[in-house]
Amino acid sequence: MISIQNLAVRFGGFTLFEGISVMITEQEKIGLVGRNGAGKSTLLKIIAGIEESSEGEVIKPSNARVGYLPQQMESSDGKTVMNEMRSAFGDIIHIQKRIDECNTILTTRTDYESDEYLQIIQEVSELSEQLSIHGIDSLEGDAERMLLGLGFERTDFDRNTSEFSGGWRMRIELAKLLLQKPEILLLDEPTNHLDIVSIQWLEQYLTQYKGIIILISHDRAFLDAITQKTFEISLQKLTSYPAPYSKYLQLKDERYEQQIAAYENQQKMISDTEKFIERFRYKATKAIQVQSRIKQLDKIERIEVEKKDIGTLKIAFPPAPRAGSVVLKTHNLTKKYGDKTILKNVNLVIERGQKVALLGKNGEGKSTCIKAILKEIDHEGTITLGHNVELGYFAQNQDEILDNTISVFETLDAIAVGEIRTKVRDILGAFFFSGEDVDKKVRVLSGGERNRLAMAKLMLQPYNLLILDEPTNHLDIQSKAVLKEALQKYDGTVILVSHDRDFLEGLTTHIYEVKQTQIKEVIGDLHTYLNNIQAEEIRSQKKEEIQTSKKNKEQNTYSIKKEQEREIRKIKTSISRIEQEIEHIEEQIHTLNTLFIEQAEQATAEHFQTHAELQEQLQIKTHTWENLVEKLTEIEL
Repeated sequence: MISIQNLAVRFGGFTLFEGISVMITEQEKIGLVGRNGAGKSTLLKIIAGIEESSEGEVIKPSNARVGYLPQQMESSDGKTVMNEMRSAFGDIIHIQKRIDECNTILTTRTDYESDEYLQIIQEVSELSEQLSIHGIDSLEGDAERMLLGLGFERTDFDRNTSEFSGGWRMRIELAKLLLQKPEILLLDEPTNHLDIVSIQWLEQYLTQYKGIIILISHDRAFLDAITQKTFEISLQKLTSYPAPYSKYLQLKDERYEQQIAAYENQQKMISDTEKFIERFRYKATKAIQVQSRIKQLDKIERIEVEKKDIGTLKIAFPPAPRAGSVVLKTHNLTKKYGDKTILKNVNLVIERGQKVALLGKNGEGKSTCIKAILKEIDHEGTITLGHNVELGYFAQNQDEILDNTISVFETLDAIAVGEIRTKVRDILGAFFFSGEDVDKKVRVLSGGERNRLAMAKLMLQPYNLLILDEPTNHLDIQSKAVLKEALQKYDGTVILVSHDRDFLEGLTTHIYEVKQTQIKEVIGDLHTYLNNIQAEEIRSQKKEEIQTSKKNKEQNTYSIKKEQEREIRKIKTSISRIEQEIEHIEEQIHTLNTLFIEQAEQATAEHFQTHAELQEQLQIKTHTWENLVEKLTEIEL
């Protein structure tokens, strides 16, 4: 359980949010939403204990483990992927190492009845119980499943982390975090670096997660699938809605209408009160009533309503010039990097007006195909653009290649020609840049603002083929909705790479899967493709479970055999020791028997007492010896 009490964050004279009080119960899954800059990431960091609030506190159970994934983080190098995963359960490995040390000590010691020997056995028992709680037997298998689910191949496990891009390193950090299974899981845009296949896997994993999840995401489908509650930060306050994102929007609209009505009623009351004050301000007979109304106004808590301007703005791409019926055609397109084949004999025909999605795991060749079409890389085979095709391209890193030294307005004005120069401000306004925003330097823009500016550049020329590589990166849900509507109305051809299922749904007319050097059309819609992936994942998982079960069985057989060998050694050592003790007792009894026979006159009562005690010891030792021999026989059989 998490208790947030009267939380506030202030920077100088600026208040980010204040008066946040909310209770989060066990296993609740919550979507944290709000406009960019509302304070979502800050709140997550405060809950994680990374940042401090100006006021209030966050109360968590002292033994609750908190896992936090930021949007960007530094990852370490120098280890293989699997060894980096193992570092996530270093404490558990330390426990296992200590158990192994103790077992080694037990096999070499013979003081079975000593306090120190019993203490070691007790330590092994306690440590083994800890491992059982953590699920030590499944950790290695869990690590493999998480890496495979997040898009890694088995051949990647022994590669150094330094060989991977930043996006893939973030996947490693996410996998490590999930492997630790913290009671409180805080995720800030976890799908940013994932492909559509990995997102679907993560979604299924998180829906079954046993613990609290607080999630920031611009992926509507992801939020709907995982969360049952939505926290919205707006106007410096937090409002809780008992519903996932799509239902939250409906509830918010209902609340908005109520707020508007309350706001209008309050404004009318304020206006009427101010008129009364102004009318009777200087009349002595009304002085008391005027002062009362003034105090009444001062005490009023003014209702604020967040503007809904972003949802009303529209953008439209210029009409596409008429192109030939076939816009793009490839014949035996092949691309190799050294000995590695990325694409092999790919044959595509894309026709005018189609909106095509290229889907598949990262690294399968989507970006390679686009680069080949753009003539950015050499390749085998041919790529032919149709008659009168004018190609516009939005790169995945388009926001990074903008000129940071110029302003928003100058970015578009520098490439605008002819009459379009008179419409630059209108175009910028359509992409939510207005007033002083147009004079901002590009370097101070957020990731979402940079993406919108890069998209605006595509508006300056009437293209009839748009190639868009992850155009929704860094865009909030409202901006993505506006862009999606514009593309739906666009009368040209679109080739789109995206991992956002909600963005793709209802936008694409054709789906092509990039997989194992081939690009093949999917028969059906996006749901068909996702269902096929899920079915394949289930088959793969079952196969993996069979292999893991076989591996575990072999490991268990080996472990049982080693345990039996240790037990046999221990029993044989005990038997050997008891046999020596029996032999010693028998020698003592034989000496006394000789005394009783040959020197009876010297035998005393003490001799007879000792003889009786030795006989009793011999009986006990013999019985113990018989039990050990019987136990040894059972184990060896």
